Amino acid sequence: MPSYASYVIVLMMEGRLEFISGGGITSPAGFCAGATCAGIKEESRGKLDLAILLSDNLCTAAGVFTTNRVRAAPVLLTRQRLQKGRSVALVVNSGCANAVTGEGGMADAVAMADMVAKKTGLLAEDVLVASTGVIGERLPMEKIRAGISGVALSGDGGHQLARAIMTTDTVPKEVAVRVDDGQFSIGGVAKGSGMIHPDLATLLCFLTTDACVEPDFLREAMQRAVDVSFNMVSIDGDTSPNDMVLIMANGMAGNEPLSSGSSHADTFQQALNQVCVHLAKAIARDGEGASRMIEVTVKGAANQAEARVAARTVVSSPLVKAAVYGKDPNWGRVIAAAGRSGVEISETEFDLYFGDVCLVKSGHIAPFDSGEAVKALSGSEVSIILNLNLGSAAATAWGCDLTEEYVVINSQYTT
Repeated sequence: MPSYASYVIVLMMEGRLEFISGGGITSPAGFCAGATCAGIKEESRGKLDLAILLSDNLCTAAGVFTTNRVRAAPVLLTRQRLQKGRSVALVVNSGCANAVTGEGGMADAVAMADMVAKKTGLLAEDVLVASTGVIGERLPMEKIRAGISGVALSGDGGHQLARAIMTTDTVPKEVAVRVDDGQFSIGGVAKGSGMIHPDLATLLCFLTTDACVEPDFLREAMQRAVDVSFNMVSIDGDTSPNDMVLIMANGMAGNEPLSSGSSHADTFQQALNQVCVHLAKAIARDGEGASRMIEVTVKGAANQAEARVAARTVVSSPLVKAAVYGKDPNWGRVIAAAGRSGVEISETEFDLYFGDVCLVKSGHIAPFDSGEAVKALSGSEVSIILNLNLGSAAATAWGCDLTEEYVVINSQYTT
């Protein structure tokens, strides 16, 4: 399977999309980044944990945020600042979520932005803030101050940023694409390994593009991309107060401004979708304690909304996850999950496959080789395909198996 820095080339509806070898968030023109070891968590000394992203130009910007009713200070501040639809820089830390920290936590988030503004000569209102880590702890602001002062920015610094936002992640997650038709690039990084569930989770994703994009279209395109990617990932059914997906577009590609009616709008949307799906799958593949990624595709649903709900319900089922971990072709768990999802389903119509192995056809148990079914559940990536045969809508969701290591990781997270 392709690595996180994929080198494959895929055809787009309009033009050609190329995954940039070794690319990341600073691949689009006019972006630089850097990170440092601020020592935010004592037990993580020596780990990159504080990063800055900076654009040469004022950017059009948009974001999608957690649906958790408890929202961390950086989420509240960044949402407020994005009401103007612009930004120039981002400061982000790991090791402390700055969540459930009251007025003091908000003051800390504002202070982080002020420090970056002073360092770079920007307006503080154009600096966005993100945090991830343990909930209920205040940021060590003297360490933050010293760290921001020491961050060195460069065109290659995006790789450092990708590592600085990791918590229980085992690998950095980054990608960049170049679109020949339209002559622009999109880059991104993400973090997430646990507390991952549709409607965002313990998930941070930062995206950049050198395309010129009108604010309304950028917001719409970002939401559509999130809906087919990050909102279709589930690791453990939990969500966090800190989740956000941000995109900054600095216009340095020099293209005509993209809007919903422009000739390259579909190309931009497809490229953004590809970047987000790539990062979403990387998160599923790196789920806490995971040994296998699970891809659930629901076809033949009555409508798109039902296809999405069914796929998300199956991929987030603890019983399905446990069965995949044990390489147990217990297909009844898939149908039980789909049945409780609330979507229209007929027990005499559906087909079910594990990989290429058909287990059920038109609601009847198919003659299958149990050894082949076990083999289909034994690879690093497991495909489950459920065709409801009730319509033409389809959706795909991603997750991972449930292992003993998941319990170990989350029983020792703060100790």
